[in-house]
Amino acid sequence: MILDDVLTQWKSAIDDHDSERAATLFTEDAIFQGLHPYGVGRTAIAEYYDSQPVGMSPKYQLLETRRLAEDAVLGYFTVDFTFTDRATVTVNLSIILRRTDDGWLISHYQVSRL
Repeated sequence: MILDDVLTQWKSAIDDHDSERAATLFTEDAIFQGLHPYGVGRTAIAEYYDSQPVGMSPKYQLLETRRLAEDAVLGYFTVDFTFTDRATVTVNLSIILRRTDDGWLISHYQVSRL
């Protein structure tokens, strides 16, 4: 499944605290809304993930998916972010993947607390 392939790579990059690798999973013009102010593009995404604590790890569960077009897929997830020094943070995550010349990439990422 396309969503799981991309999210598995995303999880691996976050687990490794590799913000640059995580950012390559997004389109150049991706809109990114984590739990901090939003950013646009890979540089903003890399900076966001670089600011996260080492040891943060996401565990996701796909709740819903929709094919928006031949080259676009929406995924709706629940994600538990675990940390080495604080309580787990559970969020809802919506992403839109677009098929590009470089494969399927995240073009929109929106997190909200439960």
